[in-house]
Amino acid sequence: MKVEEKKHFPPKAILSRLALNESGFVFDPVTGKSFTINETGMALLGLMRQKDNLKDILKAVVADYQVDAREAERDILEFSAHIWKIVR
Repeated sequence: MKVEEKKHFPPKAILSRLALNESGFVFDPVTGKSFTINETGMALLGLMRQKDNLKDILKAVVADYQVDAREAERDILEFSAHIWKIVR
């Protein structure tokens, strides 16, 4: 993972501690914060937990959702920034 990507994505250890239920409710037991995400957010969180870099996540999103790569990248980074706000 590139240095710039490391600052965009929370570490996998942080992502794996998040509790997620089927309805999209996410809880961070360390910070005590919770939030709700939609189906796409659930998919992105799953990809962020599995993939090691933005390129791999972007490739999966573009293939699964048939969206423009630049738009998808922007959305992925925005979602990641939201996650960072919750886990800090």
